[in-house]
Amino acid sequence: SSQIVSFSHQPHQPHSTPASKEVWKKGGRMFSILLAVHLALLACTLVSSGAFEKIAVHDYDVFFLLTVMMLIVIVWIIFYLASTSRCPDAILCRDSHAGPIWLRGGLILFAIFSLVMDVFKIGYYSSFYSCLSAIKIIYPIVQAIFVVVQTYFLWLSAKDCVHVHLNVTRCGLMLTLTTNLAVWMSAVTDESVHKAHSKLKKNVTEDIFRWLLKAGMRSSSAEECNCNSQICQIFKNGYFWLYPFNIEYSLFASAMVYVMWKNVGRFIDHHSHHIHRLKFRLFRRTFFVGIMLGLIILVSGLGVLVLYEVQVNSSTESSKKSQALTMYYIFNIVCLGLMSLVCIGGSVIYRFDKRDMDRHKNPTRTLDVALLMGAALGQYAISYYSIVAIVASTPRDAISALNLTYALLMIAQHTFQNIFIIEGLHRQPPKEDHKHDSHQKDLYGLTFVNINAVSLRVPDSASTLAPSTAPGAEGICPAELGRSLTAPRKMNWRRKFLREISMFLLLSNIILWIMPAFGARPQFDNDTELNFYGDSMWPAIVDICLPFGIFYRMHAVASLLEVYI
Repeated sequence: SSQIVSFSHQPHQPHSTPASKEVWKKGGRMFSILLAVHLALLACTLVSSGAFEKIAVHDYDVFFLLTVMMLIVIVWIIFYLASTSRCPDAILCRDSHAGPIWLRGGLILFAIFSLVMDVFKIGYYSSFYSCLSAIKIIYPIVQAIFVVVQTYFLWLSAKDCVHVHLNVTRCGLMLTLTTNLAVWMSAVTDESVHKAHSKLKKNVTEDIFRWLLKAGMRSSSAEECNCNSQICQIFKNGYFWLYPFNIEYSLFASAMVYVMWKNVGRFIDHHSHHIHRLKFRLFRRTFFVGIMLGLIILVSGLGVLVLYEVQVNSSTESSKKSQALTMYYIFNIVCLGLMSLVCIGGSVIYRFDKRDMDRHKNPTRTLDVALLMGAALGQYAISYYSIVAIVASTPRDAISALNLTYALLMIAQHTFQNIFIIEGLHRQPPKEDHKHDSHQKDLYGLTFVNINAVSLRVPDSASTLAPSTAPGAEGICPAELGRSLTAPRKMNWRRKFLREISMFLLLSNIILWIMPAFGARPQFDNDTELNFYGDSMWPAIVDICLPFGIFYRMHAVASLLEVYI
């Protein structure tokens, strides 16, 4: 067995047989999975109960549970770092595929915005602390400490293959993963409730809104307190705008923790494990077509986002709302259509790629594929619900036609992009240009070669050599020389085109992440789905599925960076 399992701090047990080690490894994993499932169900029950009406579960009950979970995780992380630093045999090998630099860099970026969000939360709740429970202020403080400790832990230990305290480590990692998922569920719920209140406030007066709160409409306990000062409003609006970064941080951390959990007790064959180092070659050996086209899409998308926010959220005129929806759908149709075409082109280029498939065991790649396929299900669900509502509804107008085209292209783009990225993840890394045999190296060393002149001196048959030829030299025909001289150029064009495609997809996925993450959500503003499914069912569908679609875009960016950039 290539894996070692132990219940003590010793790296191995000499009297254990390979079969018993495998059984106990599965037993330790199963116990940690059961712990995570029970905690996740408990957190999900509290979070969902706090989001619905007429249930005696309040938001401070949810915050109390999350605070306790984060404190336990902080204590465990300190124990892990202390125990692994003191034991020389704790980490015998490291997974080079786990925690690449761009993933850890993205984690730090989201962590910084999450800390800013916690500062805004503390400032907001401190504005009227007298009418709130103390846990409302304690929770963002503990969450800020949790973000700092966990980010430091993942930056240092994301690649670890631990061989001490195996069962404790598995349970600790599963507890960390469950805590991040619980924080993610709480953030998604809070954001959805806030958007529902914001939409209701636009349609009713302040007095009616407060009457609805008292009549039983579910709200945050802070909604019942007065936030009249300008600084209080800034804090309130600020931390809700920063919720998408905290949501992405929790999902990124969960993915990295899961890979660490899979690597507990694992040994790695370094001969079959390719080490990838980040090389900043974005502007080397490229035609700039993908970068320029991607930047055009990115800048255009930012302009569409600003206009959409102004015309939909700041205006009550139906004509401006229709114009904003039309503009949004046209931009997304063009963007998704181009992305689908370039993904198909990339898959065609793979047919000419001579690289072998990488079939080595790789938990990071397995997780990447699972996350790409699983996160895409969220957008698939929204698209299919929209298709059914549009086809079954009457009458049909221009916006309905654009919405239908948008939904179909969204399904196609996710499918083609998944095929393109997953095929790249399973390819062997490209060989460097200088890695050729000795015969080709001699030919490539010629800076300027006149093939016609060479053909005058080298016989076509290459069967006889001149007496002056050095012993051991080989005859070279002009055709072979031409093929050898042009081999690097034929090998590089595929890599250049794949890089152009990946740069365009990377920038396009970034803008398609930014738009829904920062408020451009036509699912809530288009009346077709709302009228067909009702004001309760359709928002619930979007609130559940849309975060997965947003996470899909960021994970696609990370996968494109890992494979092609």
